[in-house]
Formats: sequence, structure tokens, C-alpha cells
Amino acid sequence: MSRAFVKDQDADSVIDLPARVIPEHPNDVTAQGLAMIEAELARAQEALAAAQAAHDRDAIASASRDMRYWDARRGTAHVVAPNEDTSQIRFGHTVKLKRDDGREQIFRIVGEDEADPAKGTLSHVAPLARALFGKSVGDTVRAGEHELEILDIR
Repeated sequence: MSRAFVKDQDADSVIDLPARVIPEHPNDVTAQGLAMIEAELARAQEALAAAQAAHDRDAIASASRDMRYWDARRGTAHVVAPNEDTSQIRFGHTVKLKRDDGREQIFRIVGEDEADPAKGTLSHVAPLARALFGKSVGDTVRAGEHELEILDIR
């Protein structure tokens, strides 16, 4: 398309990126999860200040969007205190599972923003976490085509 038909944006205008999707589930977090949210918000604030100083419209837009997301997540965060009763799986518990192929896995059930299965944390709204809630050592749950036995709850 010819440049004659394209409207240039004002050099001082900021690109408005679409908002990051805010999950619809309750924003339950561990104390570490709240600290992570606050760190991400601070990081976004620093990025925004640096982008504004550099007059970088793309970076301003990105940092502004991240700030809105992390500010909203901090505003709705509900810290769930650790539950010392490990007779049944609850939010914040660490669970050791044995898969039907013999492999063992350990997951801690945490908030959505702090979840990273590769690092051993699982979102409380993940299907596996939902299947585990209320179960005890010795119980089994199905995860897809696999059966998992609960070996330990901490």
C-alpha cells in the first residue's frame, strides 16, 4: 500500500496494546506468589520509567500493559495461609505422585501467576490440581490417560 494512504501516528502518541487477559478464577496466591506479583509490578514500573525517559513508544505501551495487569492481580490477590493439616490435599500443599509408568513427580499447588510445572509448581485451577483436592495419601486420580497414586502430602 502506498504511504500516501497510511496515516502516521503522532510522534508523541502511545500505542495502546490490548490488555493482558485477567484469569476469571479467584486469585488465590501463596505468600511467595504475592511477593512475585509485587516484584513484577515494581519491574513494570521501572520499565515504564525507563521507556518514558527514552521516549520509546513501544516500550511505554508494553510496560503500561504489564503494569495494568500486575496492578489488577495485586488488587485481587488473596493470600491463602499454609494449612498444616496434610490429611487431604489443599492449596499450598506439596504432593508427591507416582505415575502408572513408575515415574514419580512432585508438585506444589499454587496461584495461577506463580505456577510453572517445569519448576514443580501447579496452578490451583489446573485439571490435575482440581482432581487432587480433597484426596489423601494412597488415593489415586486419573490425569488424561494416566493413573496417579498419591504418595505424600506436605
